Amino acid sequence: MKTFKILGLFLTYPEADLISHLDEMVDILDDEGLLPARHRRKIRGFARELASQDIYQIQENYVELFDRGRAHCLQLFEHIHGESRDRGQAMVNLVETYASKGLYVSSGDLPDHLPLFLEYLSLCQFEEAAELLGDAINVIAAIGVKLKKRNAAYAVIFAALEALSKAKPDQDMLAKLREAPLEKISLADIDAAWEESAAFDKDDMTSSDCSDCNAFPQATEALQNIVHETANGGQ
Repeated sequence: MKTFKILGLFLTYPEADLISHLDEMVDILDDEGLLPARHRRKIRGFARELASQDIYQIQENYVELFDRGRAHCLQLFEHIHGESRDRGQAMVNLVETYASKGLYVSSGDLPDHLPLFLEYLSLCQFEEAAELLGDAINVIAAIGVKLKKRNAAYAVIFAALEALSKAKPDQDMLAKLREAPLEKISLADIDAAWEESAAFDKDDMTSSDCSDCNAFPQATEALQNIVHETANGGQ
C-alpha cells in the first residue's frame, strides 16, 4: 500500500531527484485508487506546479513553510507536547510502534516527523492505517488550515490525508483557526522560538515503559490551546 508513503514523499525536502519523479508518484496514487478522484486531481495539479518551478525556488519555499517557525512544523509532537518532557516518552512509544513493523528510525531522525509516520502507515493494512492516521488528524488538519490560509500549494496533501483518515478532525477547532489572524513572525521571533531547551534528553529516549502506544492522546486539547493563543495574537 504505497499511497501513504507517496504522500509522505511529497512532504519531504524537494531534492531534484524527487521532483523528476512527480508524475510517477501521482500515477501510483491513481493505480491504488485509495484517494477519491478529486484529491488525486488536485495532487496532480500540485505536482505539475512544482515541476514547472525552478528547483531552488521550490526548496526555498519548502524551507520557508516547514522549517522556519512552528506553525507548519512537520514534527507532530511539536504541536501536541511542545517543550514538555512528555514528548520524550511519546517518542519512545512511537519508536517501539515502528519497530513492530520492522521500521527503525535512523540516527538524527525524529519519529514524529510526518513523512516518517506516513511511511509506517504504508506498512499497515488500510483499515489499521486509516485508524492510526485518525489519532493525529487534528494536528494534520490544523497544519493544513494554516497552509491554506497562506495559499500554500502543499495544503492539498493535508486535505488528502484528511480524506484517508477514519476519524474526522474537530470542526470547531478548525473553524477557530480559519477565523484567527494570519500569523506574522519576524526572523528574530523565529530564532528566539527555536533557542528554547530541548524537549527530551537521552534518558527520556531510552525509557522502557511503553505500555501506552497511543501516541496522540492529547492532540485535541493541545490544539485547542494553540487555537486560543493564535486568536489572541500569539503563535
